[in-house]
Amino acid sequence: MQMAGEDAVLLVAAAPERMRNADAAWPYRQDSDFHYLAGFPESDAILALLPGRRHGEVVMFCRERDPERERWHGPSIGTERAVSDYGMDDAFPIDDIDDILPGMIEGRGRVYCHFGREPDFDAQLLGWMRRLRQLRGGGVVPKEFVALGHLLHDLRLYKSRAELKLMRASASIAVEAHLAALSVATPGRREYEVEAELLRVVRGRGAVPAFAPIVAGGPNACVMHYQSRRATLRDGELLLIDAGAELDCYASDISRTFPVNGRYNREQRALYEVVLAAQLAAIDEVRPGRSFSAAHNAAVRVLTEGLCALGLLKVDADAAIASGSYQRFYPAKTGHWLGLDVHDVGDYRVNDESRLLEPDMVLTVEPGLYIAPDDRTVAERWRGIGIRIEDDVAVTRDGCEVLTAAMPKSADEIEALLASR
Repeated sequence: MQMAGEDAVLLVAAAPERMRNADAAWPYRQDSDFHYLAGFPESDAILALLPGRRHGEVVMFCRERDPERERWHGPSIGTERAVSDYGMDDAFPIDDIDDILPGMIEGRGRVYCHFGREPDFDAQLLGWMRRLRQLRGGGVVPKEFVALGHLLHDLRLYKSRAELKLMRASASIAVEAHLAALSVATPGRREYEVEAELLRVVRGRGAVPAFAPIVAGGPNACVMHYQSRRATLRDGELLLIDAGAELDCYASDISRTFPVNGRYNREQRALYEVVLAAQLAAIDEVRPGRSFSAAHNAAVRVLTEGLCALGLLKVDADAAIASGSYQRFYPAKTGHWLGLDVHDVGDYRVNDESRLLEPDMVLTVEPGLYIAPDDRTVAERWRGIGIRIEDDVAVTRDGCEVLTAAMPKSADEIEALLASR
């Protein structure tokens, strides 16, 4: 709150419960900003940070304990435990917020909030401003509404020791899930059977999927965000798995590509070695003082040189990079921030320059090559091959730490692993 100033108030709403149909709700996931600030797991709650408030600066409005509701939905935390167990300075029933919060806001100069994200919260906020004007013949209404995102999301970019510990645990679960998936991904199996094995391990370790897994056999791997998961795995094809775990809201994100029958053929291995070399070159660029884009640039250079050497690009690497013709085989970026969200918050550019990496930032490194099955510009033996290799990398004081290093990725390691199935 030092960043917001003594005359500010910061308001963050919990994620609402979202209904799938009738009275069936989607699995609840707390708003990431709310979790970051409060660690409070319920919906129907609003956090108010009020610097300088004499009775406590951190105030939670949440559901009261209600035996009838708890009969259907289980125990609530309630206002007393919000203070005793979750470290709030003060807590009030959410049903009383319209009467209490306007008076807390009165006289403050700025309100930091996510205006425009949730219509119900926006309406509440405007209602509090109206209520404030009615206080004692007209309360002093804040002069500014300030977008909370930039202030808060810059903080979230730097992971604390506790956050990094959670992310290592999340990565460990994801590695275990990928290894389990490899053991069942044999010819004749369906993609959804492999997904089921991934999910069994993730849920069995007390985590949830960080996102809907991509399990893409053969040419399906050329679809960047493939989601069908209905196809049969075929002898001679590759399987691309992109999946992660979320533990206490912190995500991991791993991609591996391996031969369904246990052995890469000549073309598959040639492309795989190019992608792996690109990934290793990109990881070498993850260190303090390097720009976020340096990893991508390094990967593009290695990928493009590899494509030229294999004859898949007919020009030299410099020309292919300058013209962007390599993007036919690599249309993606090489990574993204990782944390409470899989594609985590934080600016990638500062003052129109690629952001410089600093210790405790975490990002993915995930180059790939995708040769469409209908690409007539290449020989048939190359068509329909999609490969991605992705790891989670934390910037350290003098370099980086690959959080997902326990997941094998050299072609020889993967073949040895598959031979032991």
